Amino acid sequence: MELGASASFGIFVSDQFVGEINISNITRGAFQSGHVGYWIDENSAGNGYTPEALLLVIKFAFEDLLLHRVQVSIVPRNRSSRRVVEKLDLRCEGLAEKYLEINGVWEDHLRYAITVEEWQVRKSLVCADWLD
Repeated sequence: MELGASASFGIFVSDQFVGEINISNITRGAFQSGHVGYWIDENSAGNGYTPEALLLVIKFAFEDLLLHRVQVSIVPRNRSSRRVVEKLDLRCEGLAEKYLEINGVWEDHLRYAITVEEWQVRKSLVCADWLD
């Protein structure tokens, strides 16, 4: 994939489209990183679909795209989205102030990340918990 490339995937439950997850801002060279974003229909939330989708995108990022780092940035008040990364035990790197403009307002974001080294240590356990 080229610099700044992205890939989006639908989240489907019983052939019904209920959400989307993407990896974007893919940067090669010394950074070898990508950013993940996701959303799910509120009627499908809380069923584990988003953590499972995030796990699959992380697996894809490290094993197919050969990235070194994956980051998820979340507005602190979005507890549901924070719960997704917490279920997978992604590392919180702290608060990025005025990180992203949303609807004309510069919003703070909590930055969560995982590196390929962390993935290699944890992938068997986390995949067994979520994908088997």
